[in-house]
Amino acid sequence: MELRRLGRSPLQVPPLCFGCNIFGWTADEATSFTLLDALLDHGVNFLDTADVYSRWAPGHQGGESETIIGRWMKARGNRDRIILATKVGMDMGEGRVGLKAGYIAQAVEASLKRLQTDYIDLYQSHKDDPDTPQEETLGAYAKLIQAGKVRVIGASNFSAERLSEALRLAETENLPRYESLQPEYNLYERSIFEGPLERVCRENEIGVITFFSLAAGFLTGKYRSEADFSKSPRGARSIPRYMNERGMRILAALDEIAAAKRTEPAAVALAWLMAKPAVTAPIASATSPKQLETLIAATRLELSPDEMAKLDATGP
Repeated sequence: MELRRLGRSPLQVPPLCFGCNIFGWTADEATSFTLLDALLDHGVNFLDTADVYSRWAPGHQGGESETIIGRWMKARGNRDRIILATKVGMDMGEGRVGLKAGYIAQAVEASLKRLQTDYIDLYQSHKDDPDTPQEETLGAYAKLIQAGKVRVIGASNFSAERLSEALRLAETENLPRYESLQPEYNLYERSIFEGPLERVCRENEIGVITFFSLAAGFLTGKYRSEADFSKSPRGARSIPRYMNERGMRILAALDEIAAAKRTEPAAVALAWLMAKPAVTAPIASATSPKQLETLIAATRLELSPDEMAKLDATGP
């Protein structure tokens, strides 16, 4: 499996990042351990989580995903084999939100404790915080890197303008720079990333780790009508936006290519992302070994120029 550099950092990652927001939510601890073991067996060691996962679930506090990953790494003794990414900044309740230096210092300690590790490979600003100067945020990260608690930093949900500003400040003020960006990007939602944001990333060698890579599961093909919304906890909430003429056109192209390749539509959708020059690794999740097999298949799937063009043509 080909490894890719994350920005200009020393981190080398596989072409797929496993999204761990499901742990403790739609995948219990035993299932999570099974999935993580299988991932590592297939050479996928890049895990993405966040302190806020899965605070949205009834009865959850946040930190459930990090806690399960920490228990798994402790049980397996494999921390040195894992490239671990987590995030800070989303609302954790009780005023714990944002990217102020004091809060980052507290939040990282809480994440390290839950993860049962003394360092995080990739620590990411989960969303922009316009109320905090970017110099303050980058300065807080500088202290964490100097202390050995964080290796590399990244950003998520940043605009092209704010990412450019952060990169400029990092250079002029001798501060650590964001080496990666997490944008929403998939075959259906292309306008957020394609354009100015993609140009900033390519011109500055920023690694790109896409989220919602399968459009909340729509690109797997399991949602074809309103009757399918009940197939997952997020179905009725997230899928209706994709159920339109363009969404059906995308599914038709995925179906055609998947049939020719003898694979699943989800594998084709992920392979399309992996083939994009700006993309380092799409984030995708699975809640069963069968779904996981599809993700792994995507890392071995090569699309022809004609197939890429057919998928590109379904865009807005």
